[in-house]
Amino acid sequence: MVRDVRRVTAPIVTGVLAAAGLLLAHPLQGTQGSSRPAVRNVIFINGDGMAAAHREAARLYYAGLDGQLTMDTFPSSGQLTTSPDDPEDVVTDSAAGASAWATGVRTYNGAISVDPAGKALPTLGAQAKAAGKATGLVTTAQVTDASPAAFFANATDRAVQDDIARQYLQVSKPDVILGGGEDWWLPAGSPGAYPDQPAEDPTEGSRGTKGDLIAQARADGYRYVSTPAQLAAAGPGKLLGLFANQEMFQQRPEGQGDVYAPVVSLATMARKALDTLATDRDGFFLLIEEEGVDEFAHNNNGARTLQAMGELEKAVTVARDYAARHRDTLVVVTGDHETGGLAVEEVNATDESGDGTSAEDGPFPVKGSTFRFVIDWTTTAHTGQDVPITAYGPLADRFTGKHPNTFVYDVLKPVLTR
Repeated sequence: MVRDVRRVTAPIVTGVLAAAGLLLAHPLQGTQGSSRPAVRNVIFINGDGMAAAHREAARLYYAGLDGQLTMDTFPSSGQLTTSPDDPEDVVTDSAAGASAWATGVRTYNGAISVDPAGKALPTLGAQAKAAGKATGLVTTAQVTDASPAAFFANATDRAVQDDIARQYLQVSKPDVILGGGEDWWLPAGSPGAYPDQPAEDPTEGSRGTKGDLIAQARADGYRYVSTPAQLAAAGPGKLLGLFANQEMFQQRPEGQGDVYAPVVSLATMARKALDTLATDRDGFFLLIEEEGVDEFAHNNNGARTLQAMGELEKAVTVARDYAARHRDTLVVVTGDHETGGLAVEEVNATDESGDGTSAEDGPFPVKGSTFRFVIDWTTTAHTGQDVPITAYGPLADRFTGKHPNTFVYDVLKPVLTR
């Protein structure tokens, strides 16, 4: 039974590295019909919880009525469905959503790149590594959280983040690992750079069961960094950077300790990852994720959701600028699901549809105008909406149209395993 498999929390199936390539039906070329270089590098960007309304709210706030976000200037766009293969749920979570991208197989909520029966599946990150490419992940969540884990690990339960960290070091071996989640890399009672029970969240603290994985990473040749200065000073080679106990922010409702102030920004981590991975002559695969969009939307926190969208946009610009200089780079931006049932509405005091946490947020200014808008919410959970996907670079046109989320794997696997 799937439910029995889902509840298993101890030793998880190991990652599967090898997989055969799948040939495309047409040449690897760009969106204008002109010959473009074959894809050598892939930058895949996840705005966790981001759907069309999140992008529109951010566009109005940051670019104005006639402006565009960088992610919306990409020449190719489409939609992805998000449904899981779950016996109880029709709406996906991040684990099942990212697993569909990373393996091409829909699965149950909570699964990390295993099929509905709990069998480990080959992942894009591990396959790219096996093909000789450099690989990396950058996130404002724990580096072992569901979305990055799906590309580099296998687990029947997303909760086993210490085992996911172990798999990074022993199985999939990404070259760059940057984000939060130091607690999962150290044994309980052995705090690292970030102290246990910090004032901003006393529930945080080291909790690993796999030994001192930071020490193991160092022994395996990773340079470990935990501050902006250390990150900036890090030279070539494998890099592990952990910049928070858990997520790199405090995800709470407005005025209740909600803080988005990462020690190091998503764009800075993305830029460092690109500098590091770009030295590999065989190319690279990089996952970039902004987790704050999802977490603040879960709390129906409009101001912080917009802030997280702004930081995601900066990271997208870093990736786009890199791809503009390296024409063999494909950049893809999407979201794993929608969070919050977010709607962009006119300012109208008679149209309030919620109260408490779910009350309308705003009004927020439309940049460069006298207009304002409000953000309204229908839920604190995920919804089943399709999500937009935009792409830049060679092969971007493959994402035009409406596709299941497993289509991401179908497109990326051939170019990452050649």
